Amino acid sequence: MRQLLSILAETRCEQLKTAGQEARIQEVRDMYGFMDRALSSVTLGGPDGQWWDSPYTKLAEAMTSQDFTYALGEFVQRQMIPAYQAKRFNFEPLVKVDTAPNYQTITRYQDRSSLDDLEYQPEKGPVEAGSKSDATKREMKVEVWTKEWDFSSRAITDDDLGYFADMATQMGQSARRSLERFVSRLYNNATSIARLTGLGALYMMTGRLTSSRIATAEVAFAQRTDARGNPILATLRYLVHPSSLNATVRQIQASELVPELATNAANVVRNIFTPIEDPHIAAPGPNIPWWCFTSYTESNIVPLCIVRRAGLPAPLLVRKASDQETFASFAAGGAPISPLLGDFETGNIVVKVHDEWGAYVDGTEGNLFDFRGAFYSSGTAP
Repeated sequence: MRQLLSILAETRCEQLKTAGQEARIQEVRDMYGFMDRALSSVTLGGPDGQWWDSPYTKLAEAMTSQDFTYALGEFVQRQMIPAYQAKRFNFEPLVKVDTAPNYQTITRYQDRSSLDDLEYQPEKGPVEAGSKSDATKREMKVEVWTKEWDFSSRAITDDDLGYFADMATQMGQSARRSLERFVSRLYNNATSIARLTGLGALYMMTGRLTSSRIATAEVAFAQRTDARGNPILATLRYLVHPSSLNATVRQIQASELVPELATNAANVVRNIFTPIEDPHIAAPGPNIPWWCFTSYTESNIVPLCIVRRAGLPAPLLVRKASDQETFASFAAGGAPISPLLGDFETGNIVVKVHDEWGAYVDGTEGNLFDFRGAFYSSGTAP
């Protein structure tokens, strides 16, 4: 019995040493010593006068390995395995990031029109007066996004598996995922889609994703005009798609010929775009939507925009300081203690992730900062 307990203790000590938790090794040895000393005083039988058959005798059943299923399965073999790897939505090329000094509404103006064309002036005829359109106005404001978690200080102390060791990383991932979903909803919402649909064939279609339809979208971008109907530089640069279209996108980019046609037509669009997977769009099929966008750094056409408060470009991980302190006497000053001891009343450890962002919102435009930089297909037509 003692031999088996000794093996259990030494095995656990080796696990703690490998995990870098040497501070807990002595704790395990002390627990083994306690059990060893307790066994030294165990006697067979009891006040009923019986011996091996006495209900007070427990050692007879503890001599087989079957009775150590919990100890062998939990105490010796217990360990954490890595968590899932999260998908990431790399939206940065699609979204221009603006800044605001505070939480008040900020206003941005852009000249989205050109001057009039010249007109023929006959001899002694009057000069036609020109005009200039107003700049386009866009308003945005920063909002606050937070989430709080609290943990028992005992749970943190007893965490010999490291279950909470990557809590800060997970909080950062939560903030990133929240922003990703926010950006995804900027274009994947009913109002933004209705705006593009209402603009007609140069801004939307119903076809499923093929190389021929990407070519159609490219032609649509090439025909974009400013507010006065003059041609502007609008080029298809990014194809945004749900995860369910990954294989289709790879096939289009890998094919030198048009994959959906039984001809020798060259696939001229396979290198004109950069695909961006949006894992937050739930589209199992068969009707799978997809979007195309311009590059705002190339043409000054900003399809999507978010605003952050100046000085806070990323989320903050916040931990509440403990309201406890140690003291030697009532008259002496106190000293702060580790936040891992939690608060005075409950011993809770409170952490929070804090982030701030906002976007353009309009009842007609949806969240499209400039519709000229976007193209949408519902993916309903074969």
